[in-house]
Amino acid sequence: MTILITGANRGIGLELAQRYAASGESVIGTYRTTAPEGLDIRFEQLEVTDPASQAALAQKLEGKPIDVLVCNAGVYHDKGQNLADGYPADMWADSFAANVTGVFLTVQSLLPNLQAADHSKIVIISSQMASHTRAPGGSYIYRASKAAALNLGRNLAVDLKGLDISVGIYHPGWVQTDMGGAAAEITPVEAAAGLKDRISALSLETTGCFETWDGREHPF
Repeated sequence: MTILITGANRGIGLELAQRYAASGESVIGTYRTTAPEGLDIRFEQLEVTDPASQAALAQKLEGKPIDVLVCNAGVYHDKGQNLADGYPADMWADSFAANVTGVFLTVQSLLPNLQAADHSKIVIISSQMASHTRAPGGSYIYRASKAAALNLGRNLAVDLKGLDISVGIYHPGWVQTDMGGAAAEITPVEAAAGLKDRISALSLETTGCFETWDGREHPF
């Protein structure tokens, strides 16, 4: 089985890549600027927002079946922004480019690879902050972009079901990473272990699901 994970150079993506590699799977991780060294994982450069970068990766992987595509790369630029004078327009554009457009471009460019595998899966790392049931204010850009990624995943699930490709959208937990901060609730190890179980359970019967890292159904 081959698993491709975007944003696999650190945090949850790296831990998930290492967990799959340790279980004997073939793993391809992507990075934006710097690849980790000393790991038994194939790393390829990918700027998810750049169609040329997407095309270059697709060309390298032409004809290679991908069983699981994990769209993990993302940004959280607007933490701590002030409503009165923050949230500049370029921050909106950059965040949506990475968190939404980047997911779509990755799925689009690697769709032939997914179709070349049997019962392939697409995993979109969203957030509980995407849910309309969790709206305490603030972080408008991140919340809106992750809600868009959730909507994208739900619609992809409908369109790709006939191609035998299932789609799962997941809240990875509040994780102790550069993005989540030291005060977060769980470690990357815990998040990756839970996500790996969720990916294993994903099927055409559950396609379009929005779940937490530990298997609970999350309200939209």
